[in-house]
Order: sequence, then structure tokens, then C-alpha cells
Amino acid sequence: MDELAKLLEGNKRFVNREFKSKDLSAQRSETISGQHPFVTIVSCSDSRVVPEYIFDAGIGELFIIRAAGNVVDSCALGSIEYGVGHLHTPLLVVLGHEKCGAVTAACKMLCENNHIDSVLEKIKPVVGKTGPSDVEKTIEENVRWVKDCIENSSKVVKEKVAEGKLTVVGLKYSLTTGKVEILK
Repeated sequence: MDELAKLLEGNKRFVNREFKSKDLSAQRSETISGQHPFVTIVSCSDSRVVPEYIFDAGIGELFIIRAAGNVVDSCALGSIEYGVGHLHTPLLVVLGHEKCGAVTAACKMLCENNHIDSVLEKIKPVVGKTGPSDVEKTIEENVRWVKDCIENSSKVVKEKVAEGKLTVVGLKYSLTTGKVEILK
């Protein structure tokens, strides 16, 4: 089973509440000597979006970078490169979700001259493309934009994709249904 299919199968189990049995103590012991995740995920830091649950994954299976609005700065890009370059994950996912507060704030242009502004500034170009009235469309476009930014900003990602060793995918998680959809 390829990595994306494995991820989507885990989401199917999550939606259907048919979780695979996990011995977390055994998984912890098995990963003491090192991690071997099969995917690097760039996710929003929203507390309702928990990739380990959404994809019914165990300890050591997912390498996750989280930031509000799943925005990527140089530190996040370094973490992504660690995942795909050092840990050799063959799949890189940008995971957005419905009702994203960071994207909603960017659509409303809620700038208060504090550190959240740095997050909103990263999302504003997307709002300029979609318009501020359709938040859900902007959320999807933000996933595509972050995916493109990663692919265009990281030499490591570019090389892995060119070598056929990495697939980059955008996904959107529904808080309502629990389902994940692939964004084209």
C-alpha cells in the first residue's frame, strides 16, 4: 500500500470509529532507537486537528510540523527538510481544515499589531486571490499556496520530487464529518 493510501485508510478507520489496536507502550519502546515516519505533515495548530487521530496513526508514524493556518516560515521549512531529507519520508502533506481560525482572521483582516500578524501576513496573498467573503474557498487555496511555496522554496523538496522519491499532496480535513479530501 502506498503512503497516501495508507494515510487515507487510517482516516477511513477514524471516520468509521474502527481504530486499529495500538499498544502504545510497545510502540514507545520500539521507537526509542529512532523514528521512521512514512509521512511529513504540515498541519494547522488548531487543537481540533490532531493528525495522529485523524489518520489513526501510532507513535513514530507521522512527522508533524504545526503552525496556525499551516503557514510555513524558515523554521518550519527546516523541519520539513528534516522530515523529507533526513528521515526520508516519501510523502509530504499540507493539511488544512474547515473553519480555520487563522484563515478566517486573515479574511477579516484582523490585525492587532502583535505576533499573530506574522501569521496573517502569510495568508493575506491567498485572500487577495479568493476574496475575503469565501473563507472555505480561501482555506483550500491556502493549502495549495503553502504546498506550492514549499515546493518552490526548498531545494531538498525539489530534488526529492524530481528524483521520484517524494510526493507532495494537499488535503483538507472536515471538522464536521472527520473526512479528509484530496485537494487538486
